[in-house]
Formats: sequence, C-alpha cells, structure tokens
Amino acid sequence: MEVSKVRIDKWLWSVRIFKTRTVATDACKSGKVLVNESSVKPSYITKQNEILTVKKNGFNFQYKVIELIDKRVGSPIALTCYEDITPADELKKFEAWFLAGKKGEFREKGTGRPTKKDRRLIDTFKTTP
Repeated sequence: MEVSKVRIDKWLWSVRIFKTRTVATDACKSGKVLVNESSVKPSYITKQNEILTVKKNGFNFQYKVIELIDKRVGSPIALTCYEDITPADELKKFEAWFLAGKKGEFREKGTGRPTKKDRRLIDTFKTTP
C-alpha cells in the first residue's frame, strides 16, 4: 500500500499522530510541524527518511518517516511506518505529565458540578506554586 507522493498532513493523520486530518492541517498551518527544522505547509510532499518535529500539547516529538501511506491504517501497521526518535528528556517530561493526569481529582459525592467561581478557585490553586 506504499505510495510515491503524499501530503504531510495526510501522512500525519494516516499514521495516527493526529486524530483527524483537520487537526493535522491546522498544526501545519500554525507552524507546529517542522521538517528538517523548517516549518512546512499542509500541502508539503513528504519523503522517506525525513525527520519530522511535531509540537503537540507543549511537547516536541520527533519522527523519522519510514514508509509513505495515504490511508488511515490500524495502530500496529501505523507503527511500522515511522520511527519515534524523540529525545529521552522530552519523553520523560511527557510521561510525567501523562501520569500526573491519571491521578484524577476528587470531589465529594452529591456536591454537583463546580460553579464558575469554584472553577476559578481550582484553576488559581493549580497554577500557583
């Protein structure tokens, strides 16, 4: 199923780096996708063995293009189409952030959803060191 030419936004969506093609296109337009350290448009034609830097959720992920595909495939197949070469320190930051989100927050049963005032207090509490 390998193709010779594929747009970068389509490839990012096909290998499941972004959930939708629109999100991939928006990331390219806003300069969050770099090829060899330079920003690219969504219509950029990607090539094999290129190094992509994707800025996602405040983290810089790096991928090496192994195979070009233009249709969305299952996760096991998608993993064979690229190599994750993200630096170890960036992966540690991402894992710490991901595991911190798994803790969840506790709210007493029966208190309902937070009001706007409650939300502001919670946000202030979380952001203040």
